[in-house]
Amino acid sequence: MAFEPEDFTASQLEAANNLFKRGTKFVLGVAGLEQLPADDLPEVAFAGRSNVGKSSIINALTEQKGLAKTSNTPGRTQQLNYFCLADKLYLVDLPGYGYAQAPEALVKKWQKLIFTYLQGRVCLKRVFLLIDSRHGIKKVDLDIMDMLDKAAVTYQIVLTKTDKIRSQELQRVLLQTKDEVSKHAAAYNRVLCTSSEKNIGLEELRAEIVSFI
Repeated sequence: MAFEPEDFTASQLEAANNLFKRGTKFVLGVAGLEQLPADDLPEVAFAGRSNVGKSSIINALTEQKGLAKTSNTPGRTQQLNYFCLADKLYLVDLPGYGYAQAPEALVKKWQKLIFTYLQGRVCLKRVFLLIDSRHGIKKVDLDIMDMLDKAAVTYQIVLTKTDKIRSQELQRVLLQTKDEVSKHAAAYNRVLCTSSEKNIGLEELRAEIVSFI
């Protein structure tokens, strides 16, 4: 079972869905920290390995298919992409980590940008760390989790593409993920299971996001 029934009330889920229906718009792409917008709105960020489904889940959450650009080419997102939800909160699509078809110097530049952002952004309320449920947590994910722990940045694991594996296998991955989460100081204890294609778990994820407004 992906979610506990008592996690969110029906009214909380409805309120979150209604807020997302008010619209989300692309604001800007940030290639350097000097381009970051003012920190007058709360932010939540989406991080994960390249091709884990960050752009797809943002599109599914907002019900706007072309909002965040998706690609089959790993490393396509090369900047921090800012989207504004109903003028109340920023959704930030971070560059994928762990693999990129780009020169090493450029990859290091992206990594420095994302790490500095995560460690220094005061208005950042939570990082949603996306993990492909078919593969589980990899070493590169553990490295990011350790970095977030040291930076005291609260993060929450979101398993993606859960429609691609059998229920029994999902339960195994979910238990392994929860066990790993328990070892990390900055990790939020609720693990979310989602599918952007089948709209699984999106209401709960919306409710998590809206709770910061």
